[in-house]
Amino acid sequence: MKSIISSLFALYFLSLSSSAHAQCHFPAIFNFGDSNSDTGGLSAAFGQAGPPHGISFFGSPAGRYCDGRLVIDFIAESFGIPYLSPFLDSVGSNFSYGANFATAGSPIRAVNTTFRRTGYSPFSLDVQVVQFSNFHNRSQTVRSRGGIYTKMLPEANIFSKALYTIDIGQNDLTAAYFAKKTVKEIGTTDVPELISQFKTAVTNIYKEGGRYFWIHNTGPIGCLAYVIEWFPLQASDFDAYGCASPLNHLAQQFNDALSQAVTELRTSLSEAAITYVDVYSVKYDLFAHGQSHGFNTPLVSCCGHGGKYNYNRKTGGCGKKITVDGKEILIGKSCDEPGKAVVWDGIHFTQAANKIIFDKIVTGLNMACHKQ
Repeated sequence: MKSIISSLFALYFLSLSSSAHAQCHFPAIFNFGDSNSDTGGLSAAFGQAGPPHGISFFGSPAGRYCDGRLVIDFIAESFGIPYLSPFLDSVGSNFSYGANFATAGSPIRAVNTTFRRTGYSPFSLDVQVVQFSNFHNRSQTVRSRGGIYTKMLPEANIFSKALYTIDIGQNDLTAAYFAKKTVKEIGTTDVPELISQFKTAVTNIYKEGGRYFWIHNTGPIGCLAYVIEWFPLQASDFDAYGCASPLNHLAQQFNDALSQAVTELRTSLSEAAITYVDVYSVKYDLFAHGQSHGFNTPLVSCCGHGGKYNYNRKTGGCGKKITVDGKEILIGKSCDEPGKAVVWDGIHFTQAANKIIFDKIVTGLNMACHKQ
């Protein structure tokens, strides 16, 4: 509750400052992160996220692990920018308004395993920043050739005017827990290293000309079905809303360290405007007070099959198909009303939830070009 109140005060003061500062507009967005903001990067690298993803808005799979739009899509819409093309997608991409380097499963710190084995992406945050650096340099070389390239690639001055959005960290926490580390171990050993690498990534983007940063903290992972189903939990581990408190406390510990890192970055990167965005509080409120937002059973996945949370960790979830008598049958189906669900597939949020999250943070977004 304290965090939610703090967030409301932050938005209140931002709204007061809006009278003194003009609202911001960014000509481009460069995004870094995981599945919370992946608009097709992992699909381009390892195969399309199939039906019923995209059912609520795009009408077909659109590279997102969601029934429709993500928060990053609503951010792009708010600035009149087309939805971001994934950097890894070479088909039909237009990078004149920015690029998306996020991929589902991406961690801050590289995971010593393969995507096929664990589902964690090889495109960790440091790799995404290298990709951005290469894109920055090569885009200008190719754009100088003229013709169609001038319409498909950003102008040189775009990079210093663009918004740099980052939403990552969730996968690092779950990966460490899957490695059988305790919450205490992760908090004392892993989190400081993760934050150090995060600061390095932001500093390297700044060196490439980035000046406006919009940084999301990580959400309440203890409220997601895949976490609840996978981790060994006792009845005493659950809070009043059915979320796993140890994992949420870990997320909050990471967020506290991230907030401190942002404060330090504001000092070391003197020309940068860096906004720390508390999406944890907004997301937790969707689980704690879901019915007031029009959600029936906040913890239950819309798309999946079986179990208390409509999430089956053994046989797969949303989009899962089985073969019966030589015929493929979809068993990981969407619920009838995705707009009344918080969680799409046990891991990711629905378009309806993403829209509420965006609506709660848009006031700050409109002031992101001003130093806090």
